[in-house]
Amino acid sequence: MNRRAFLKMVGWTAAAALGSMPRARAAQSGKLNILLFTADDLHRDSLGCFGGRIGDLTPNLDAFAAQGMRFENGHVNVAICQPCRGVLGTGRYGHNSGIMGFMHTDRDVPTVMETLGQAGYRTGILGKVGHSTPKASYQWDFVHDQKDLGNGRDPQAYYNYCREFLAGCRRDGKPFYFMVNSHDPHRPYHIAGQPIAGAKEPSRTYTPKEVPVPGFVPDLPGVREELSCYLNSTRRLDDTFGAALRALQESGFAENTLVMFLSDNGIAIPFAKCNAYLASTRTPWIVRWPGVVQPGTVDSRHFISGIDFFPTVLEAAGLPIPKGLDGFSFLPLLKGDSQAGRERVFTQIDMQSSGEAVPMRCVQDRQFGYIFTPWSDGTFYYRNANEGLTMQAMVAAAPTDAAIAERVRMFRYRTLEEFYDLQKDPDCLVNLIEKPERRSDVDRLRGELQAWMKRTRDPLREAFENRYSDEKRKAALANVYGDNYTRAVNRQDNPRRGNQQDKAKRKKKQ
Repeated sequence: MNRRAFLKMVGWTAAAALGSMPRARAAQSGKLNILLFTADDLHRDSLGCFGGRIGDLTPNLDAFAAQGMRFENGHVNVAICQPCRGVLGTGRYGHNSGIMGFMHTDRDVPTVMETLGQAGYRTGILGKVGHSTPKASYQWDFVHDQKDLGNGRDPQAYYNYCREFLAGCRRDGKPFYFMVNSHDPHRPYHIAGQPIAGAKEPSRTYTPKEVPVPGFVPDLPGVREELSCYLNSTRRLDDTFGAALRALQESGFAENTLVMFLSDNGIAIPFAKCNAYLASTRTPWIVRWPGVVQPGTVDSRHFISGIDFFPTVLEAAGLPIPKGLDGFSFLPLLKGDSQAGRERVFTQIDMQSSGEAVPMRCVQDRQFGYIFTPWSDGTFYYRNANEGLTMQAMVAAAPTDAAIAERVRMFRYRTLEEFYDLQKDPDCLVNLIEKPERRSDVDRLRGELQAWMKRTRDPLREAFENRYSDEKRKAALANVYGDNYTRAVNRQDNPRRGNQQDKAKRKKKQ
């Protein structure tokens, strides 16, 4: 045997020995490990395994999907970062956890990390710490945030800290709940050769010509330019996910670890993030659980959502589920069974990052989607922090393109009610709310939303039940959101409000 062969044999032997140690510890504890990996602002349709048109964009995630189950109807309940993560952590809608925007809860509600910690789990988190910790006072056992992770965009840093956390679990002989949060592909998107401070170059970059433009925005040069940078960030997200899974595999814990992947909301461009459209809340939810989840399976029938994460994890771990959660476990689906009560999903927006109240409510099933937007009155001017070059390009093109002008108007002012045939129109371009042939379908979804509001004690129910009275609806909004709604209404950058003020001043002078 030559020296190279001998060293290779020694390496294999050492790796096998190291790999067997944590598996033995995990088996002795009898407890399942949990790893939740989240992307930030990832469009579901970008992934190859969900039909993405760039085949090599997400190789690590595509390989992961082949090892587990992906959900065609996986949703988050709020298409904004912190409130979305608040739902994941509490198993409650925002109005029941108190996390209706960028805030922590001050209510005495259980959280997934507390509950597992009390059951003997070691808890760890990488990235998005404040946004992913429902109670500000909670102390994770292991924590590293954005600055330690190359601005949340360094796959090697994630790998190193994953190894460190998992080694600690091996040392302590404890099962773990590990939440790994990438800051990609959140803005600022990666410009090839110009990474932001601390960030790394992705393993591949893309050009505007390669961009598959989503159908809910127009195909314009400015849109393609921005989306090519989004693709760069998405590739780096995939690099980071691959690094985390490599650390898990090397630790020896992979066979006894339930891994879930999802994004906290859709892409940060108009008609996606901070809205209630299909592109806003539909998330690339993938689950791998060796020995339980059949590899390469797809659930295209059942709806799961963020409120279901907490109870599912607890049931999988063999722990009692706290009372009062809004969601329920989808463990039967992971085992290949069917499950009643998963025919639709309810989603919401309350307050955006500025604190301004821009509420929306939505119910979607496999065929239709109904959206209620109570602030829409023809003058309220909507905007958020996710418009970028895409909105700039749309505004620039609007004067010479009537269809784009209408999309800009729709984004800014919306309409009180929207109804879409999601099978024929997943991009939500044609509002069918006034179509007589859809009246029974509209009424059915209105009824489902109203029943949900009553069942979950949604404070927006009064506004919904008085939706055709501007005075009562706005009074109800002011009652629910107070100054957060008043500030949104009186925002100084509202051009229509400015025009109205100018008219009032001229009239006063006259």
